[in-house]
Amino acid sequence: MRHARRRFVRRTAQLAAVGGLLLGGVMVTRAVAGEPPGEPAVPFSAARDAAGTGTGLVARLGTARTAGSWLGADGRPVVAVTDEGAARTVRRAGAAAKVVRHSMNELKSATAELRSAPRVAGTAWTLDYRTNQVVVQADETVSAGDWSRLSQVAADIGGFVRMERASGRFTTRLNGAQPILSTGGRCSAGFNVTDGQRDFILTAGHCGPEDTIWFADGRGGRQLGTTIDTAFPGSDFSLISYASGRAGDGADVVAVGDGKGVRITGAADPAVGQRVFRSGSTSGLRDGQVTGLDATVNYPEGTVTGLVRTDVCAEPGDSGGPLFSEGVALGVTSGGSGDCATGGTTFFQPVTKALAALDVRLIVAAPDAGAGQGATPAPSASATQGALAPSAASPGSSAPVTGAAQDTSALSRLTDSRAVGPGLLVIAGSLIALVATRYIRAEQDRKAYQRHYSATWG
Repeated sequence: MRHARRRFVRRTAQLAAVGGLLLGGVMVTRAVAGEPPGEPAVPFSAARDAAGTGTGLVARLGTARTAGSWLGADGRPVVAVTDEGAARTVRRAGAAAKVVRHSMNELKSATAELRSAPRVAGTAWTLDYRTNQVVVQADETVSAGDWSRLSQVAADIGGFVRMERASGRFTTRLNGAQPILSTGGRCSAGFNVTDGQRDFILTAGHCGPEDTIWFADGRGGRQLGTTIDTAFPGSDFSLISYASGRAGDGADVVAVGDGKGVRITGAADPAVGQRVFRSGSTSGLRDGQVTGLDATVNYPEGTVTGLVRTDVCAEPGDSGGPLFSEGVALGVTSGGSGDCATGGTTFFQPVTKALAALDVRLIVAAPDAGAGQGATPAPSASATQGALAPSAASPGSSAPVTGAAQDTSALSRLTDSRAVGPGLLVIAGSLIALVATRYIRAEQDRKAYQRHYSATWG
């Protein structure tokens, strides 16, 4: 009986130690995975003023002497110029200048020639301001013959048109923040907007044609509304009219997962190099940076122009979800290639163009809504500012953000990004306990051996 009790105690201690190792490993792994990446992307607060300076200089000097602007790793605006006189003007304004060979007029002329060529589904092109090139990408569906013909078009335009093969396929992401469902598939709610009389959901145009009926669940038990206006292809946005006519309280919030949301305070155009966040019902909250503007994508369903190109990943079902930075709406998810396991490229419809075309405005936080906490900053991939009740950002049942409340569940504490240190302590303690149980067992076995043979030879 005594030996059985000892074995039980030893086995329990060993299982507890192994459990501690696993728990500590989970804490460290989740915490490290949740750390924001070390990309030299610029947050919106710094990007807003810097981008304004760069855009202003480009407008002042003209497209014949400039070739776009972007944000450097230090947050300063960089302006591509074609002559030293323009470079001096840029430097006097406090921005950095990069003298390049091709002007914006030449880059735009190249994209016009690409558009006039026979359309090839699975291709996309973007103005790369940093390299002063037009980057043409072709996904895995583009045949060798089409690749060869497109390469010849690029060569005829000039050496500043760069050809690249893209992994995966350029597809729309049908099927964001909160899921919305129709008979055609699953999309994501982007932002709540209004015309002053009724409220609407702004989402992607490819999600469905006019008169598409949307539901909040797969059983069709709760109707959200109906698509009343759409633009796709060409652009990629649509307007869903709420069945009730109203989005509900707290409609200025977009969900980012784990029962949390971000308060939307306005809309703007992004800048190349800016750090951005995307929320989607399939892949959750993801971040990255803007890598190009005025992109053209030849989806199988048609061509869309004027898109924002990013290195943020997305997956099917994320279509229409919001792109934002520090509470400022930037776009809605259109499509892309790759996935969130291997990475990829995602394109977004600029929100400012969609709002202007639809003659609506964002439902945003009141100026005093964030009193005592300020505007919601850009969230990290592991924790977001501005919590709300679970499902509170679902279309039609939004709840106001009440502050940066923390999720106090055991799981959230264990997987918090700050749990690296505690996780390592748990691992160390578990290793000590495991070694100690092995040592105690060895000592007990040695003493038992001595007693046995002492009795035998006594």
